[in-house]
Amino acid sequence: MSAVKLNTKLSYGIGAIGEASVLWMLATLAFFFYNQVIGLSGILTGLAIFIAVIFDAISDPLVGSISDNFRSRLGRRHPFMFAAPLPVMACIYFIFTPPEDMSQYAIFAWFACFTILLKLSITLFTIPHLALGAELSDDYIERSKIMSFNNVLSYTGVIIMHVYVWFFIFPNIDGFELGQLSRDAYPPIVTFSCILVGIALTSSAYFTQDQIPNLKQPKERKSKNNLSRFFKDIARVLKNKNYLQLLLGIFFLSILIGTHEGLGLYMYTFYWKLSPIQTGWLILTNVFGYAIGFLITARLHMLFEKPVIIVISAIVLSFFWSLAVILSLFGLAPDAASWDLVIFIIILGSVSATAGSILNISVMSALADVCDEHELLTGYRQEGIFYSARSFFAKASSGLGAMVAGIALDVINFPTYGSGEEITESMLFNLGLLDGPFAMVWGLIAAFFYSGYKITRKYHADIRDNLNQKKLYNS
Repeated sequence: MSAVKLNTKLSYGIGAIGEASVLWMLATLAFFFYNQVIGLSGILTGLAIFIAVIFDAISDPLVGSISDNFRSRLGRRHPFMFAAPLPVMACIYFIFTPPEDMSQYAIFAWFACFTILLKLSITLFTIPHLALGAELSDDYIERSKIMSFNNVLSYTGVIIMHVYVWFFIFPNIDGFELGQLSRDAYPPIVTFSCILVGIALTSSAYFTQDQIPNLKQPKERKSKNNLSRFFKDIARVLKNKNYLQLLLGIFFLSILIGTHEGLGLYMYTFYWKLSPIQTGWLILTNVFGYAIGFLITARLHMLFEKPVIIVISAIVLSFFWSLAVILSLFGLAPDAASWDLVIFIIILGSVSATAGSILNISVMSALADVCDEHELLTGYRQEGIFYSARSFFAKASSGLGAMVAGIALDVINFPTYGSGEEITESMLFNLGLLDGPFAMVWGLIAAFFYSGYKITRKYHADIRDNLNQKKLYNS
């Protein structure tokens, strides 16, 4: 298959801006908003997000299976992508505008309900969108280039949201030195996010329509029982050893990511004692890291095997993401609230962000290769099922992290804003232990499981040759 055109890669990747914006709102702001601003207990806040993740465990593979077998004049992916933007925007609005003067359990129910609906809505876009990316090319390296565009535009969404929130909103809330603690800061963030998400998701679906005639079509299935077929599809893909190794790696990596993201705003606000502007400049870690990842990942895949790159990048990500906190626990970091500390975090964070970018691109590219292996073994193309795992664990990271953060904050009796209780040094030390050594361990476990993934360039070439021979034989 020839190289995919630049405008197609951009049209495909722009959808990741919207997806990343939604996940950023959930992972970075939602937990802090409900716990510190609204006053919901840490355990109930984390539980609400975790319950939504349980629903994801069902909806993600279900949407993947449905889109794998869907038939329409818009193909099997685009109808779902077009259906997603409006409900996503509505759910973002309701999550961040809960009614006032509700009980703890009423607030919990509101947050859980609309988080479930938001995750279901974004699934309608995310799963078919990722599967579409795998279908755009059969080439081992070209897939890495496609996923590089998806990855860099995903973090463009993160950068846009981060810059808007930390430079334009949180520093400018009257009466608040730390604007993230004011309820009034969140409505303009919601409006901006909804506009960005709506434009990005709709544009990606609209401008990739020209690829529909070139995409793979679903094969006629023997079983007409959709529920039975769904469970058989799940069982079939879980028998693939390479897929299982990636799945386990993604699972443990999600705990690493979720812990850091769940505690991130607490670390910036209370542990590092950074101002909103100082926190804003930390986005340079993603700017440097993900730009480098975008530029070099496909080249690395030409020089080294994907399995090697996946393991090394997972180890580097885990170590450097926690290193600043670990050094601070030993008194080896710059003073809190200083610009030297900001530079210190940016330098170490850029290394971890580069590794994270390379890892994300490599794993998404590897999943496309697993889809080829699965087609050779079973005769079916089921990108939707395979990529549902990636989407599920990307969203699960916020749920698992929120659960860890919620329990931990309540265990150490970390007070909510306005309670009048003092934040002690021992509380901050325990917060550092969670964000440092505790988080790093999960990433190293992920690297161990990633090491079991074995689809090399040569093995993939053999898979493609066998698939092409089958097509010639059947034609």
